[in-house]
Amino acid sequence: MIELPASYQAYLADKSPTFIDTVRPILMQSAADKAHGVRVLNLPHGHQAHLDDTIPYGVVVEDID
Repeated sequence: MIELPASYQAYLADKSPTFIDTVRPILMQSAADKAHGVRVLNLPHGHQAHLDDTIPYGVVVEDID
C-alpha cells in the first residue's frame, strides 16, 4: 500500500472526515506517481482536489475557485 508523505499526513491532521474522504484519493495518486503536487479548490458547496503539474510533489496548495 502507498504511504502518504509526512507533508500530506500533516495537511490532513486537523481536517474533517468528509474533507479527508474527498482529498485523500488525490493525495494517494500523487504519492503513487511522485511527480506532481495537489491543488485543493474551496468551492461554494464543498471541495475538489486534483493533481497539478505546476506544484512540486509533496506540496498541497489551497485555492478558491
